[in-house]
Amino acid sequence: MINKIIEFSIKNKLFIGLMVLVLIVGGIYSMKNIPLDVSPDITNNQVQIITVAPNLGTEDIEQFITYQVELGLSNLPKVDEIRSVSRFGLSVVTIVFDDDMGTYLPRQLVSEALTEIKENIPEGFGEPTMSPISTGLGEIYQYVLEVDKAHKNQYDSKQLRTIQDWIVKRQMAMTPGVVEINSFGGDIKQYEVAIDPERLKSMNISIKEIFEAVNNNNQNTGGAYIEKNKKVNYIRGEGLARNIVDINNIVIKTINGSPVFVRDIAEVHFGKAIRYGAFTRNGEGGAVGGIVMMLKGANSNEVISDVKDRMSQIQKSLPEGITIVPFLDRSEMIVKTTSTVVENLTLGALIVIFVLIVILGNVRGGLIVASTIPLALLFAFIMMYFFDVWANLMSLGAIDFGILIDGAVIIVESMIFYLHKKNYIGVKLSQKEKDELAYKSSSTMMNSAFFGQIIIMVVFIPIMFLGGIEGKMFKPMAMTFGFAVLGVLILCLTYIPMMCSLFINAPKKQKETFGSKIVRAIENFYRPIVIWALDHSKTIIAISLILLIGSGVLFSRMGGEFIPQLDEGNLAMHILMKPGTSLSETENASTKVEKALMNKFPDEINSIQTRIGVADIPTDPMPMDIGDCFIILNPIDEWTSATDKKDLLQKMKVVVNTIPGINYEFSQPIEMRYNELLTGIREDLA
Repeated sequence: MINKIIEFSIKNKLFIGLMVLVLIVGGIYSMKNIPLDVSPDITNNQVQIITVAPNLGTEDIEQFITYQVELGLSNLPKVDEIRSVSRFGLSVVTIVFDDDMGTYLPRQLVSEALTEIKENIPEGFGEPTMSPISTGLGEIYQYVLEVDKAHKNQYDSKQLRTIQDWIVKRQMAMTPGVVEINSFGGDIKQYEVAIDPERLKSMNISIKEIFEAVNNNNQNTGGAYIEKNKKVNYIRGEGLARNIVDINNIVIKTINGSPVFVRDIAEVHFGKAIRYGAFTRNGEGGAVGGIVMMLKGANSNEVISDVKDRMSQIQKSLPEGITIVPFLDRSEMIVKTTSTVVENLTLGALIVIFVLIVILGNVRGGLIVASTIPLALLFAFIMMYFFDVWANLMSLGAIDFGILIDGAVIIVESMIFYLHKKNYIGVKLSQKEKDELAYKSSSTMMNSAFFGQIIIMVVFIPIMFLGGIEGKMFKPMAMTFGFAVLGVLILCLTYIPMMCSLFINAPKKQKETFGSKIVRAIENFYRPIVIWALDHSKTIIAISLILLIGSGVLFSRMGGEFIPQLDEGNLAMHILMKPGTSLSETENASTKVEKALMNKFPDEINSIQTRIGVADIPTDPMPMDIGDCFIILNPIDEWTSATDKKDLLQKMKVVVNTIPGINYEFSQPIEMRYNELLTGIREDLA
């Protein structure tokens, strides 16, 4: 079978060439269209049930809401874990399903169960809803509405929040791949009716009557239509309150033929909703921003590109002096990660090409072998596209060029070996003779190497059966590497024999190449060591056993991590106040921390943002005494106070320690969110 494939490839060079061209075109297309991200999305298959009840204490939330939700969801099929957080005014229940349940079936099951759960929750105690269809990597773009110095006094936090909710958020709603825009910071604008108790009592009016009057007089209605003069006239009654004047003019009741208006017993003005979260920036106090949440399974690189285009359009519609400024942009990290992978792959390929040309002593042979690297990667990209495997640091960074070119090297080396025999030197071989030599070299080598390459792929099969977080982390790596090895195997049976028969010729004269001299020098160094080792076998075995036992002892005492920590480029810090600390006090503390760090490290820090408590959609149910501080760093070549990130971190801890009443925990933005979603805690160890 192997020999027949090789023979077919050598005889049908045009067909193999066309197939290689198809491989190149398909590989480039797949490379541009496969999902691209920083790391594998290891978030488990979970659904969050969020219930907001602003007037309830923690005990009531736990008893009447959280318990009812947990009870109603406990009998759903394939539930691995249910955990909950109950705080004042907020209940968040997280249900973790088996990964094989998919994304939408668990949500359908939860949605059906919520119908019954809502009946068991007392009226007015809040309505449970599901969180957006997103994951730990779903927070792809975070931004702040920044006001320039000329308009600083023109916009307060209430106006900025209104602009965020009614202009930015609504225009972002139709962006492909965006499932939610989560607003945070600022004051939510409200119309407030401040009742005068004395007037209320004097007119014998109850608060219930005021409430019903305002509620009933704040709606539009329709009255079908009437036909008149051969035309249709639609009837519509407008009663929607549009401003303070409309609310003031609402009639509560009629006393002795005289109407009593809202303005007679109350003062109507603009107010603000009760805050359960805040947002500070650069030590300047309150700010307003938003989080763009990506749909689970979407291509983050494409979604971020669409988000940026949309943001540039929204910017044109914002009032003068307001700018959308991103502070966490996933695409920047994707660019850093992919550039690192591309740089490493390119350098690795160049080193391999250089070594091949030097050692083989044949430029054409070295280039033929080296060409298998990009072709194998393109084949891997095609397979990744069809099997929906994401490209990231884990999947692409594991590719080993030494293993990939192994089969091609021995085929080309065998061909060169045959051509350097005395009877071929200086002889111009016919194409038929070269075909025969290429077939002989390829079939001899591949009959042995074929099974070696198969064994390499078989080694990765156990990884394919990993489940949970381990499977999500390592399956893409195993599949990508397996695809690349499969591509090389096919190329060694088809492309390499064909290229050898076409481009590798017999040498014109006998001479020792530079590569031969290097190999001979290595051989001269290696030969006496081998001879000595064979003569002292017992000594070698004893030394090997000692090294094995010693390495085992050292390994058992080494620390370990699930995966190496990925340097995200920026820092995240938890600002932890004493339990029960008020929102305003936490806001003041975060402002102090931001000022202290900005003043101490002006060249290292680009900006600092702190999210306190919960956002509009509380997928991260923090209390008001905890803040997530995002420290965005400048490029390291601009730093003056620290030599590296570790040094900067130590110096930051010294600064934060000078601020009384604050505890802290340093992490990274994505790492922190991963920990929270996977385990319910933010730290690596707790």
